[in-house]
Amino acid sequence: MESSERAGLVLRPFRGVRFAVDDLSAVTSPPYDLISPDDMRDLLARHANNVVRLILPGTGHYGEAREILEQWLTSGVLAVDDVPALYVYEQSATGLMQRGLIGGLGVGSDAVLPHENVMPGPVADRLALMRATEANLEPIFLLYEGGGAASRLVNEVAGERTPLSELTTPDGVRHRLWAVTDPAEIAAAGEDLRDRQALIADGHHRYATYEALRADHQGAGPWDYGLAFLVDSLVYPPDLRAIHRVIPGLPLDEAVARAKGAWQVHEFAALDDALTGLATATGPAFVLAGDGTSHLLTDPDPLQLAHAMPGERSARWRSLDTSVLTSFLMPKVWGIEDSEDAVLVVHHDPQAAVRLARSRGGTAVLLNPLSTVDVLAVAAEGERVPRKSTSFGPKPRTGLVLRVFAAD
Repeated sequence: MESSERAGLVLRPFRGVRFAVDDLSAVTSPPYDLISPDDMRDLLARHANNVVRLILPGTGHYGEAREILEQWLTSGVLAVDDVPALYVYEQSATGLMQRGLIGGLGVGSDAVLPHENVMPGPVADRLALMRATEANLEPIFLLYEGGGAASRLVNEVAGERTPLSELTTPDGVRHRLWAVTDPAEIAAAGEDLRDRQALIADGHHRYATYEALRADHQGAGPWDYGLAFLVDSLVYPPDLRAIHRVIPGLPLDEAVARAKGAWQVHEFAALDDALTGLATATGPAFVLAGDGTSHLLTDPDPLQLAHAMPGERSARWRSLDTSVLTSFLMPKVWGIEDSEDAVLVVHHDPQAAVRLARSRGGTAVLLNPLSTVDVLAVAAEGERVPRKSTSFGPKPRTGLVLRVFAAD
């Protein structure tokens, strides 16, 4: 990719690779990091060619993913589109409508704004898979403030043209996909996007993988781009939800006892009552739950908090709940550093986090979601929130369209 391209937001067409099977809903999946062991079993049982066989083939078995991908391409289970395209993608259900463009995102541009820290383990894992398959198997998810030609194209295509594919997933969401192949339409969308910025809403580890893969190569090539889904947040505001923590090595009674030296601790017999208190709290607040009653933490000691929070960070960053959690509550109050092994994450579902905490004899730390305004402001200042701070949705379905380097 030329330096002029790196200066702007680039979304280029590519020859999509799509499943050629009768039941598309049976071969797609959620993003790889949202698939539980139970989900994995269900997806594998639904169809012999479910995409989960590619995105989660098992640690150390990514050669198997490459072999499966090649078999499916050779047998016709997967087919390569004849003409490069940008793909309009729509998700809809009762109370839900999201549309955007899927294309090859220029990697390394200052116009792409990460907002969340990453951990080396997931990056190494996705990089091993990407190197083995020489493919982008699922898109990352980006938001931009649009309202221009690209956004108008998305709505015109979805409103007036016949989709390439359509399916409804078990959660009741309808997914539709169109291909935009007209050079004039693609060029107009590209010009509109070039001077804009896009926030990575989901897929920080995969974007870091795109960057690492690009660094593997000296010359230009397909690694200069990564599969991405770009949504105009002015037209389709995102749903931002919380990601909860589970600390297996910290019993609930010990977590509560230590917290009392630095927080106001309120006990609740019912988890729902504690969550109601969390939702209405002002300032940093968390619910601790597990094997026993639930406890709401509010009003941290201001002197202890100020001493713990890094002074080089902005005031907005220091005010975020996930920043307080990872800089104060976990390391200073509990003596626990944030890591993939010591701290587990559960997306969205507080009850699931509590069940996991009970099964592991630990503590669930339940959070409020961050605000989109805060996340955008932090990213615009070049800062990054702690890992797993945000869960933007709805996330794109994996398996609707893949990108194979050899097809570019």
